[in-house]
Amino acid sequence: MQQTKRQLTGNKAMAEAIAQEMERDPNVFVLGEDVGKYGGIFGATQGLFDKFGESRVIDTPISETAFIGAAIGAAAEGMRPIVELMFVDFFGVCMDQIYNHMAKIPYMSGGNVKLPMVLMTAVGGGYSDAAQHSQTLYATFAHMPGIKVVAPSTPYDLKGMMTSAIRDDNPVVFMFHKTLQGLGWMDQVDYSVGEVPEEPYMVPLGKAKVVQEGKDVTIVGIQMMTHQANAAAEILANQGISAEVIDIRSIVPLDKETVLNSVRKTHRLVVVDEDYLSFGLTSEIAAIVAEEALYELEAPIKRLAIPNVPIPYSRELEKFVIPNAQKIADAVVQLMEA
Repeated sequence: MQQTKRQLTGNKAMAEAIAQEMERDPNVFVLGEDVGKYGGIFGATQGLFDKFGESRVIDTPISETAFIGAAIGAAAEGMRPIVELMFVDFFGVCMDQIYNHMAKIPYMSGGNVKLPMVLMTAVGGGYSDAAQHSQTLYATFAHMPGIKVVAPSTPYDLKGMMTSAIRDDNPVVFMFHKTLQGLGWMDQVDYSVGEVPEEPYMVPLGKAKVVQEGKDVTIVGIQMMTHQANAAAEILANQGISAEVIDIRSIVPLDKETVLNSVRKTHRLVVVDEDYLSFGLTSEIAAIVAEEALYELEAPIKRLAIPNVPIPYSRELEKFVIPNAQKIADAVVQLMEA
């Protein structure tokens, strides 16, 4: 069947995926702070309250432990909740529910209790919201066995991966970047809008995407850093350097084969992340390549990420700590010279 394509912002793509799954399956429902009439602070549930009503789009009190626990209980009884943790930074107050219940109940029950639920949460800086509202924390969740973790970077993937996450029988942490939602009150970027089919479709979890092919260096990006890597590739092309850009998309499961195949072709690797540098995904991906393709490398692996400091409130300092296209391009040039 021919799919019709339109231009949607990231938040509208997510809301459409949720609406279509709610229409398809009466067990799907949404709960969280301001997800109802307000449509979510980042627009991920826009229009759902008017369409499905307060029994399936539930505004909760400000108690993350309570409403995430309620979602876990509902999932254990066969429903498919989508629960929003407004900012990923707030996970500290509900850590026990996420790490000791959501992540472990299927394992501790011997697989007899499934938890088909989505915990969606906003990540990312870039708009001066300071240390408690600007983190990404991909590695924090990826480190804990028992949950899938995804971080889509385009409206197309936001819709397709949300559909896949809702249909998955495992708990999925769905991390969406605020800047990619395309909201008018934030600094809008071109890549927050993209082609999205109207019909339901699935983008598989656990599969990275080569967004640009190249032969001299592999740049692995995560979410917003994929877009910065693409911009860096344009800078590098003007200097005669051909960069291959990979969008990880799915953090757990991690598609290491796509990364390894690329490194075996380019023989150089740069990994870019908006999470913290130490003990993060840049380290994990670098370690995988070192273990499985070390002798393919012609230069040491380069890593770019947030230095080990809280995200600054100052706009200029925030820009300084978050990797950008020029920093990535400079790192690649150093690698090529090495």
